[in-house]
Amino acid sequence: MFIRNERSIKEFMQLYPVVAWLIIIQLALWLLTGFLQTPLGTLIENWGMGINFYISQGEYWRLLTAIFLHADLMHVLFNSFALVLFGPALEQMLGKLKFLTVFLGGGLAGNIATFLLGPSIYAHVGASGAIYGLFGIYVFMVAFRKHLIDQSSSQIITVILVIGLLMTFIRPGINIYSHVFGFIGGFAIAPLVLNNVRPYMPWVRRQYVDDGSIQFDPDRWHKKQRNKRIFKNGLWIFLGILVVLGLFSRIF
Repeated sequence: MFIRNERSIKEFMQLYPVVAWLIIIQLALWLLTGFLQTPLGTLIENWGMGINFYISQGEYWRLLTAIFLHADLMHVLFNSFALVLFGPALEQMLGKLKFLTVFLGGGLAGNIATFLLGPSIYAHVGASGAIYGLFGIYVFMVAFRKHLIDQSSSQIITVILVIGLLMTFIRPGINIYSHVFGFIGGFAIAPLVLNNVRPYMPWVRRQYVDDGSIQFDPDRWHKKQRNKRIFKNGLWIFLGILVVLGLFSRIF
């Protein structure tokens, strides 16, 4: 489910427009607010950050806008990578509207919990709660909709969730409320959006690039297995890097 085999960025955008536009929006906002530091970016940051005090004064839009803002380059790149990895399968399975509902629902659940449970002066940004909302959907499938997710994907989700939750509690500067309640929000939404959905079938969505020719690759099975091994090895390396970064962030 998590192997990306699109031939180009254009094809990715055609197949998964909601995921693509979410990434474009959050990268563009980071450029305005973090890299270029334009006056417009400063205005967006001042009026978009999730600041509990201002939310308590009636600025409730911050619960939503904070999802799309990020603190630094690594923050926005990590969340964009997570969207590329975990968003496409859900967008195809659920459809554009349901997928967007899950993404925003997880983000809002995390930000509302941050507002209700966090300090009054607490400030936060990021799509982490929304990403954990997607994890909530996947974990619901692992537990109650096993026909929608293959065994290897179930194992990957379980490992990533465990490591993610551990990092949530041991790494400084993490919005624990957003991660935990974003996940709970996605898990709670799951039974409402998973009715009458089919498993992820990327080959169905790729029919529009079929030129009608008949091709046979006798080595296709070995290539598929090799790609899976490469993906799994790369994933473990990536997770290891995250753990090391998390540990070093505690030291320095």
